[in-house]
Amino acid sequence: MASAIITLDLHGKTCYNAKVSIDAALKRSRGVYRIRLIHGFNNGTALKSMIREEYAKRQGVKRLESISDGITDLVLREF
Repeated sequence: MASAIITLDLHGKTCYNAKVSIDAALKRSRGVYRIRLIHGFNNGTALKSMIREEYAKRQGVKRLESISDGITDLVLREF
């Protein structure tokens, strides 16, 4: 059985590299409820902005939840 949450640490990644990592996680997300994206916030908001623009209306993503300034969850299905 898969874990209920996949966690990705995106610190130090460019927006392109982060998007590749997130897309790969979405492809292997069978049985997963959430993908937790740790993007940080001290060095700017480029990753956070990209996540909100790219994944807010992505098929398969029900909604985004901001856990803190540096963490966003992609909610794929309800518990």
